[in-house]
Amino acid sequence: MKQAVICAFFGKLRDRFCEYGAEVSIFDKLERISRVPFVEGVEIVSPYELESLDKVKQELQRLKLAVSAVNVNIKSAPEFVRGAFGSPDAAVRRKAVEFLKRGKEAAIALGTSRVTCCPLSDGYDYAFQSDYGLAWDRMVDCVREAAEYLPEITLSLEFKPFETRVRGLLTSTAKTILVCQAAGGKNLGITLDIGHAAFGGESPAEALMLVLKHGLPVYVHTNDNNGRWDWDLIAGACNFWEYLEFLFYLKETGYDGYITADVAPFREDPVEIFTLNAEITDRLWKWLDTIDRATLRGHLERQEFVPARRMLEGALFGSAAILRS
Repeated sequence: MKQAVICAFFGKLRDRFCEYGAEVSIFDKLERISRVPFVEGVEIVSPYELESLDKVKQELQRLKLAVSAVNVNIKSAPEFVRGAFGSPDAAVRRKAVEFLKRGKEAAIALGTSRVTCCPLSDGYDYAFQSDYGLAWDRMVDCVREAAEYLPEITLSLEFKPFETRVRGLLTSTAKTILVCQAAGGKNLGITLDIGHAAFGGESPAEALMLVLKHGLPVYVHTNDNNGRWDWDLIAGACNFWEYLEFLFYLKETGYDGYITADVAPFREDPVEIFTLNAEITDRLWKWLDTIDRATLRGHLERQEFVPARRMLEGALFGSAAILRS
């Protein structure tokens, strides 16, 4: 397991009403990230953070930071307001695909094998606003073309229940698997944002296993929320047991990729909040090596919740365990 962070969260942030922090260069963001312990990599946004690709590459090398993924933004440009993959305008769909192709080229230059993309502008807001079948076909066609370009680079699709549209096209683990299958499945994967899964009423651990059972590579974003909105809190802030379970299944399946923190430090110092997040993840990951996972696995196979919970409580809290061992 390696830890990474998303560069964008180390600069100015915005919500619907307010702005937070100051606008800083990608080089300032990388310098801040280099001060976060346990973090080895960064997820960097294309095209907006890669306008000086060669200089960014040099800075990454100087700071000894790898690139976990290139995040291709197909939602912020004005052209994408009515969608990117599912846009009714063929020229806009072409631009989205070109963004992904340029992102793949950047990934090669930066030494990563993955681009990730969350098509948030694809969806609809009202009944009788969209031809659902046509929008689906357009998305599949765009994904297929982008996946086939530079096939050594995986295109990893990220789902979200909603935002910026009232209802999105890519809203769940299952729908994302269907898109990958419809597009041919080759060179495609899924970015599993555990906050998005929880926000959509899914178990992050179950979502992980569903992706892997369908033979798709997974890339991980971690954060948390209260189920009402995608707050991007630190991992485990609201759903500690679900986060621990998710890490357990990552370890059980031999995951050795990046765990990338997708946390929004609106009112906190980003270096401090990402340090706390990284420390929590590192501690839990190492703690999972100290428990009797074979015994726990047996409890899970037999759906024995109480013995499993007692075992975990005792290992976590010792004599202070809530349930007796």
